[in-house]
Amino acid sequence: MPLIMPPPEPAILSRRDEICARLRRILPPASVIADETARRAYECDALAMYRTLPLVVALPETVAQVSAILALAAELNVKIVPRGGGTSLSGGALPLEDGILLGMAKFNRILDVDFENRCARVQPGVQNLAITRAVEHAGFYYAPDPSSQIACTIGGNVGENAGGVHCLKYGLTTNNILGLEIVLMGGEILRLGGKHLDSEMYDLLGLMTGSEGLLGVVTEVTVRLLQKPLAARGLLLAFPTVEAGARCVGAIIARGIIPGGLEMMDQATIRAVESFQPCGYPLDAGAIVIVELDGTPAEVDHLVAEVEAIARAEGAMETRVSRSEAERLRFWAGRKNAFPAVSCIGPDYLCMDGTIPRRRLPDVLTRMDELAKACGLRVANVFHAGDGNLHPLILYDASKEGDIERAERLGADILRLCVEVGGVLTGEHGVGVEKRDLMGEMFDETDLAQQQRVKCAFDPQHRLNPGKVFPTLHRCAELGAMHVQGGKLPFPDLPRF
Repeated sequence: MPLIMPPPEPAILSRRDEICARLRRILPPASVIADETARRAYECDALAMYRTLPLVVALPETVAQVSAILALAAELNVKIVPRGGGTSLSGGALPLEDGILLGMAKFNRILDVDFENRCARVQPGVQNLAITRAVEHAGFYYAPDPSSQIACTIGGNVGENAGGVHCLKYGLTTNNILGLEIVLMGGEILRLGGKHLDSEMYDLLGLMTGSEGLLGVVTEVTVRLLQKPLAARGLLLAFPTVEAGARCVGAIIARGIIPGGLEMMDQATIRAVESFQPCGYPLDAGAIVIVELDGTPAEVDHLVAEVEAIARAEGAMETRVSRSEAERLRFWAGRKNAFPAVSCIGPDYLCMDGTIPRRRLPDVLTRMDELAKACGLRVANVFHAGDGNLHPLILYDASKEGDIERAERLGADILRLCVEVGGVLTGEHGVGVEKRDLMGEMFDETDLAQQQRVKCAFDPQHRLNPGKVFPTLHRCAELGAMHVQGGKLPFPDLPRF
């Protein structure tokens, strides 16, 4: 899966000093990072095997500054790559050597909390977990909780449609936001949705969520707040094999039980977690399933008994039920730290992200193990079992010749397997550059052309985050696409600011 980004434009590279000077008219000098050493901090995101030094880094802190930067980029025909917390695992924030990297970290304020309407307006640089911490005193929380929630930002969550361990019951980012403010290429500011539950006209809010920075730059998000359940209990279920654990997951859902969280880890991940942050996971288990049940106390007590019975029927070696909030959090602590923990058993890892039908979990996990052995690599599995979102961690050694290429090939084979069994290429990490060249496995040319027509409507010159998502980039004229004329969007009835 070789990485091929758009070739740098020599004319833009030769005008770097001019671009930096123009940016300094918009931003304070300290917010324009041109020094090579300082730019190195932005050369990759969490998919660290791919690195590019950006042309320049711009760090705005007001919407007016973002608008002015995008207007400047349109005027000078310069590419823009938006970046949040840099935690993307698909290369979504990989910079371009002839593009401005637009860092949104200074947009870090919670603007308004409205408990009456159960929502909050936040800037895109606010960390995911910070939203819950700001409202938990009143018994509320923000549901999507990626493993990187302590570092990832809400703007990046919108771009990738992030999920987390509670997405089975409470949904992904798209199910938990009510409004967006975005800046379009050219500088136009557009507001979508608001505090109300549904918006009239086009579902542009849904279109923007998961668009990976290809359509506009998010400058504000209105998120939905949920009340904390009256009761929540965790179950730790240990199984002799991964297949047995996968069967239990299917049996729980088949019974009509929708847990707040339903996660699974294999033995390699269990042992890595126990070395990194001991949580009391059974080291002799082939797999563990973590179940969280929430609701009223009576409902939770009933569901705990139901799930325990299902687990025993599916051959569970051990079942534990949390007896306190501290113990429930301890069950989850290992799962939340699974990715860094895997560093204990391998020098490098490539985290994949594909989604399959739940009923195919047992045979897909078996086939993944076979693919890994054929490549001479190991895979540690940790995933959102409830909705079939797999996160195989491919272990490799970057210092060993050929290992990176083997890891990429195995990752591509795993994603092809996901599509083959009726799944999709990504569940929450996005396409970025990692899965870009596999889009043809899931979509035909007509599908991809239709998707690019949407891109053309917002960004006809392909200046926003180019080189991501689409394996082949077509000119808008070739697609017969509707696009911006004279800086105006073809959506006349939408509010502008």
